[in-house]
Amino acid sequence: MLRSSPFGWTAQYMFGFYFNYGVYLPFWAVWLNSLGIAAGDIGVLLGLGLGVRCFANMVLTPRVHQVEHLLPALRWLAVLSLICCVSFVMTSSNLIALTAVIVLFNILVGPVIPLTDSLANYYAKHGHLDYGRTRLWGSIAFIVGSTIAGMAAAEFGAAVIPWVAAGGLAVALLLSLRQPTVLPSDAAAVRQPRPPLLGILRDKRVMRFLIIVALLQGSHAAYYSFSAMYWKTIGYSEAVSGYLWSFSVIAEIAVFALSKRLFAGWSVAAMFRLAAAGVLLRWGLTATMTELPMLVLTQALHGVTFAAAHLAAIRYIQHAQSHQMVALQALYNALPLGAVMAALTTLSGWGYGWWGADVFWLMAIMGLPVLLMKIDESPQAAPTEAQEVH
Repeated sequence: MLRSSPFGWTAQYMFGFYFNYGVYLPFWAVWLNSLGIAAGDIGVLLGLGLGVRCFANMVLTPRVHQVEHLLPALRWLAVLSLICCVSFVMTSSNLIALTAVIVLFNILVGPVIPLTDSLANYYAKHGHLDYGRTRLWGSIAFIVGSTIAGMAAAEFGAAVIPWVAAGGLAVALLLSLRQPTVLPSDAAAVRQPRPPLLGILRDKRVMRFLIIVALLQGSHAAYYSFSAMYWKTIGYSEAVSGYLWSFSVIAEIAVFALSKRLFAGWSVAAMFRLAAAGVLLRWGLTATMTELPMLVLTQALHGVTFAAAHLAAIRYIQHAQSHQMVALQALYNALPLGAVMAALTTLSGWGYGWWGADVFWLMAIMGLPVLLMKIDESPQAAPTEAQEVH
């Protein structure tokens, strides 16, 4: 009971964290609204949280550049994030205090995703786990967390939402106190200094990688923010929208679960180009087709546009030297998934207001450059060995 396999430790920590995230992302606005906070102020608070996460991943996450430090860092982040989550209840009557807690909470949870991915990357690189089968537990937890939060809020009121979110972090913390049977260790990386982010960004291969994932993952901006609103305008209920969203996550889970079999022998470039073709097809269909069977098909493509692109990015990062992996993971989460996604979400809001469903054509076009760009297999000029997502 006091020890765990690398897969068990990593998957269970991801489950607890993504359970929390599955409550925070859909329901924090609901909880803030129940406090009497205006919609405009809620948008500012949640947007501030996204900005702070980007800052944390640029400044704080790269400091954990040695794999030996990943376990203690994740344990402390679970402790402090749990304290912050409980503090939301205590500060709910004071907007200034609530803002401060939101900032601190996002500073703490921002590094969790890149650090857990870095740990999973390390173990996958050394053959101790299958990254896809590990990461799928995060997707499952997101669905479980959002479902339980919705049911609890309907039964007991919105005040219960922070407590449900705290439950996930408490589980992550308790399970993280166990010791993995294989401790992460890299003697060569210990002797390496922390790589400067600006130095990494000056590498043309890394910049191409970040541009590619920004285009592929950023193409989801209009979907994340306005798909449910669009589907309602064409006659589908909120319940149908919920089913469509759930189906997309199920498709994502399926690809993660079968990733080793599906992409055995695939290059990073081929996986990125598959995702780019999926982007063109998915958002083109979303812009033009309104029949429910076609919407189900577009949601099934989430396994290509999101999951395949993410697996390709993880495989690319696995090819880096050990002391560079956390820095690359931090850049991936801070820029394409953070700053770029925030900017494209704002732009897609304006675009949806002007053009309606035609905004999805802009999302579709984002896949085209990826089909035409040179795609590197590795951040290293001449990798010594080919690694795969196991």
